Amino acid sequence: MSAEKRTGCGSAFLLVLLALSLLLNLFFWNALQIRKGTGPELKPPEFPEEFVAGDPDREQKIVLIRLQGLIAREESGQFSDSMVEDIALQLRQAREDRRVKSILLAINSPGGEVDASDVLYHEIQRTRRVKPIVVYMESVAASGGYYAAMGASYLMANDLSLTGSIGVILQSFTVKDLLDKIGVKALTLKSGKMKDILNPTREMTPEEQAYVQGLINESYDRFVGIVSRERHLDLNQLKTHWADGRILSGSMALQAKLIDQIGYFEDAVDKCKELGKVKTARVVRYTPPFRFSSLLRGLFGAEARTKSAVLAASRLPLVSGRLYYLAPTVFGSGGFLP
Repeated sequence: MSAEKRTGCGSAFLLVLLALSLLLNLFFWNALQIRKGTGPELKPPEFPEEFVAGDPDREQKIVLIRLQGLIAREESGQFSDSMVEDIALQLRQAREDRRVKSILLAINSPGGEVDASDVLYHEIQRTRRVKPIVVYMESVAASGGYYAAMGASYLMANDLSLTGSIGVILQSFTVKDLLDKIGVKALTLKSGKMKDILNPTREMTPEEQAYVQGLINESYDRFVGIVSRERHLDLNQLKTHWADGRILSGSMALQAKLIDQIGYFEDAVDKCKELGKVKTARVVRYTPPFRFSSLLRGLFGAEARTKSAVLAASRLPLVSGRLYYLAPTVFGSGGFLP
């Protein structure tokens, strides 16, 4: 091998080593960033801020936080591995910053998992005890999105926003008739009669149906009870008139006293100033830190994102056997729920 070829191979080898070293350093740095704030005794990371509106020279701040899409722990976030943790981390930083006078939470979500919605409600309510939170409902803030909003200090929606949908849904499928047609039989071994309660290869028994309905009623009672308490509405009247799963426009929600005001984004900013007791302020939002997983998605995830978008437009977002606070229509996905 000539000296020139040896030099070329050596240079290529060094470049590969440098690239691997860079990727490993990015990986460990990212792991360290994620670790910050995950332990109960560790301080959460401080996210950089980006100016949005208002007076850029003011020290007083209003933090804009966005709650978008399906509420689920499995939904990936920009600040962490979960969109639920994303909101919690941003709320924590806002409430610990003495310069933040109020928080503007913009919601555009049809709802989602029961547990995830309840966690967000808890985090928002916890922050409300420290600093005022104004919720601005964008296109849709229904079911689990409305549940989470109950933790805020003040609710505002556009006249054409869609909200409400106070209710719980659980979905499963039965394929027994199909299996009978093609000659397939299912064998299920279980330790108790309720262990395969949502088995799609057989019909539910009346006892099982009553039990599952009881679970749904329990989650529904919690939802409607929180709405009754937070909105100061009579529980029985709420169940009779508005809490039957129906979706309401912003104007209808105002009439039902499910929100406090109709307005636009700038009106929500003004309400933040009022509740924060400041005449002027700069509106900022937090920007996510660099994450190695985000880099990989950016480099190699274009095809996967395209496939995901196609699937999202054609499949139901419900996982069989899981309880949801979810509006009847999943807006923006192209799919409809029964």
